[in-house]
Amino acid sequence: MLKSMTGFGRAEKVIGQKTFLIDIKSLNGKQFDLSLRLPVIVKPFEFDIRKVLAEGLSRGSVDCTISLKDTGDAKPVVINTDLAKAYYQSLAAMAKELNIDTSNILNALIKLPEVITPSSESLSETDWEALKLAIREAMSDLNKHRANEGNILGGELEKRIDNIVTLQKEINPLDKLRQTTMREGLVKLLEEKVGKENYDVNRLEQELIYYIEKIDITEEMVRLDNHCTYFKEILHEDGDSKGKKLSFILQEVGREINTTGSKAYDSAIQKLVVMMKDELEKAKEQVLNVL
Repeated sequence: MLKSMTGFGRAEKVIGQKTFLIDIKSLNGKQFDLSLRLPVIVKPFEFDIRKVLAEGLSRGSVDCTISLKDTGDAKPVVINTDLAKAYYQSLAAMAKELNIDTSNILNALIKLPEVITPSSESLSETDWEALKLAIREAMSDLNKHRANEGNILGGELEKRIDNIVTLQKEINPLDKLRQTTMREGLVKLLEEKVGKENYDVNRLEQELIYYIEKIDITEEMVRLDNHCTYFKEILHEDGDSKGKKLSFILQEVGREINTTGSKAYDSAIQKLVVMMKDELEKAKEQVLNVL
């Protein structure tokens, strides 16, 4: 099975009197890169959350947000009423002395230090285990999206490789014709320039064999076919994380196509090489999103 690195997952979980909402978004990336946003109450478990996400998602640029919906007796902040009263008495006395309106004194009061402080609540171990399950549910949802995207990607990649193989088959008869044309062209050139009776036929044959061996593309064609076959085998084998391996194989495919082009010396073969490169570039773009 092939998986994409692109996906979205969501889970909602009521734990005690709090409702947690977990959103996870994933895009393609060379390594596992996590952006994590947490409410204060969950901060003590940040390292554990990062570990859970890294183990479950493997690669990609991941954006995870855990938000908290407070219900019932939940208290996201604490108001220090004793301190607020003390501040108020001082402010009211000052306002009276300066003959200042006290109708907006509350706005100033809540901004004073330590009047409003974050809640000191924390998750129990039991609550943390429940939240961990919710995070895994969100990851499972994301991985379903990744699998669906991966099926589409797999079909596209196989299509590109099949197109390369088809173009390669068109090169084979052209290669044989190229060698014959090359031999006939050299013989004709020699006969025109120096005359048929003025060159050594045996020496010419030796030079032709040497020259044709230098530009022979048989090995490149065999290796290219092997790389394409191996690529398709990897596509269909079990396992999730295949993107890097497929990318390496495409590099080898590109190497054989480039060498074929540099040895071709034939316009028809060069045209097919350009078409193969076009298919290869499309495959490279698509494989960047494979897990």
